[in-house]
Amino acid sequence: MEFAVSVNDEGERRIKHYSSCHRILLVGEGDFSFSACLATAFGSAVNMVATSLDSQESLKIKHPTAKANLEQLKELGCTVLHGVDASTMSCDPFLNSKLFDRIVFNFPHAGFSRRENDFLQILSHQMVVKGFLRSARVILTWNGEVHVTHKTTYPYNEWEIEKLGEEVGLRLVEKALFSKWDYPGYNNKRGDGSRSNQTFRVGECATFKFSHP
Repeated sequence: MEFAVSVNDEGERRIKHYSSCHRILLVGEGDFSFSACLATAFGSAVNMVATSLDSQESLKIKHPTAKANLEQLKELGCTVLHGVDASTMSCDPFLNSKLFDRIVFNFPHAGFSRRENDFLQILSHQMVVKGFLRSARVILTWNGEVHVTHKTTYPYNEWEIEKLGEEVGLRLVEKALFSKWDYPGYNNKRGDGSRSNQTFRVGECATFKFSHP
């Protein structure tokens, strides 16, 4: 496994938008492979908190592949939390006393209750993303960034991610093209239903970066 990691004279390690010096919060993790990718690139995860909405028990059922990633994260010093709702995470007893430089939610999803182009399904997705952005704003450092990685083709562009950020008082800094190949070992998961541990085709997607105004 090869990582496109840069290292400066001070020993700071970077992979894409993330630095070993950042205090990073990852939410909505599936099998924790994205967190494990960053931790491996940095050689340490002491500045990272990785969370899932799933409980520890349901995670074992939905994502059998998570076990190895969680063991790796533990070895590298990552704090792992389960049962964390992205929409209310700023009220979490552990998180509400901390501030983060990067808060990351990859491919947020409200579940597969309707077709993706159904108005009510899109509205459900928007509620999840808006709740996350509102909560993230509370625990974001003043110079920090909130990252939402999301598909940009129809019907996913109907979510209007940029507008949701503006509505909660965040400013879009950049819309950067996303490639999962930049993150070796990362396997995006469906996360719901009978095929919860299967990957899905990401197609055209981007990382939306938000900051305080």
